[in-house]
Amino acid sequence: MSADQMTKRITETSPRFRARIAGVFYLLTFVFGVFAMVSAGGRLVANLVATASYVAVTLLFYDIFKPVNRSLSLLAAFFGLGGCAWGVLTMFHLAPLAINSLAFFGFYCLLIGYLIFRSAFLPRFLGMGMAIGGLGWLTFLSSPLANYLSPWNLAPGMIGEGLLTLWLLVFGVNDQRRSRPHDPQDERTPRRLEGKWLSL
Repeated sequence: MSADQMTKRITETSPRFRARIAGVFYLLTFVFGVFAMVSAGGRLVANLVATASYVAVTLLFYDIFKPVNRSLSLLAAFFGLGGCAWGVLTMFHLAPLAINSLAFFGFYCLLIGYLIFRSAFLPRFLGMGMAIGGLGWLTFLSSPLANYLSPWNLAPGMIGEGLLTLWLLVFGVNDQRRSRPHDPQDERTPRRLEGKWLSL
C-alpha cells in the first residue's frame, strides 16, 4: 500500500476512530517512556519507540484539530515533530545546543490545549489540563529552574496528557460537533448536555 493510499484511508475513517488511534499511540508513548526511564539495557530502543509513537500522535492531532484552526494546528505539529527530532539528536549526542526536548513539547501542549479549549468536540477541562501541563514542560527551557522544581514540574504534563489519553481511548471525539468544530456564537452553558458529556 502506497503512502498516498494509506493517507487517504486514514482521512476517510471517522474522527472518533482517528482520535482513539491517537489515544493508543499516546498510551504507547507513556508506556515506552516509562520503560526507558527504569530500564538500562533497552533504554535506546524504548526511547525510539516512544518517539515514533509521539510522531504518530502529532500527525493525527494535526488532522483532528485542523478544522478548529489550520495554522495553529500546523504550528503545534511543528513543535511536536521538532521536539521528537531534537530528542533523537540528543539520544545520539548530536544536538547542537543543550536544550531539553521537553521544552518543545511545552509549546506543543500549550497550543493543543488552546485548540481543545476552542473546539466543540472535546471538553474544555482537557484543554486547560494540557495548557497547564505545557507550562510545566516549559520550565525545561532553564536547566537550573527545571532541576529546582523537579520532580513537581513533571506532574502537570503527565496529568494533563494522561487525562487526554484516557479520554481519547474511552470516548474519542464527538463526531457530530466536529462537523462544526468552532462556532463563535456557540453559547455553552454547564446545564446543556450535548452528545455524551456536559459542554464545558
